Amino acid sequence: MRVEEEELFNKYFKNLSQRERAIFEGGIKLGAIFHQFIGTPVSKKNKDLLERAIEESIKNQPFVYDIKVKIKNVSERYKALSEDMLDVDLIIKVSNVKAYLKLEYVKELSYPLMYVKKVEE
Repeated sequence: MRVEEEELFNKYFKNLSQRERAIFEGGIKLGAIFHQFIGTPVSKKNKDLLERAIEESIKNQPFVYDIKVKIKNVSERYKALSEDMLDVDLIIKVSNVKAYLKLEYVKELSYPLMYVKKVEE
């Protein structure tokens, strides 16, 4: 992202630190992945293609430094992508801050958890 663009974004987030901003941006992106793609038809035949499509769609958004999407428990036959199948690692970079975030299904919680793994400044 160009410095001028980042400065334009920053004027709307004056009340947040760069650290808070990176975490905020990551949460928005993980929420988008979850709510946009759950229910998408998936099978072993198109799993890799869907993983790359999710990654590329999120890379278009500001502040995305890197993303890796894995879809687990895919069968040969068509199945709808469900919350327990997504495993996402996301890195957001805002100025000199990198936030490492994760989306994964946590069996003990019976919940698709989105959380911050670490933040580097």
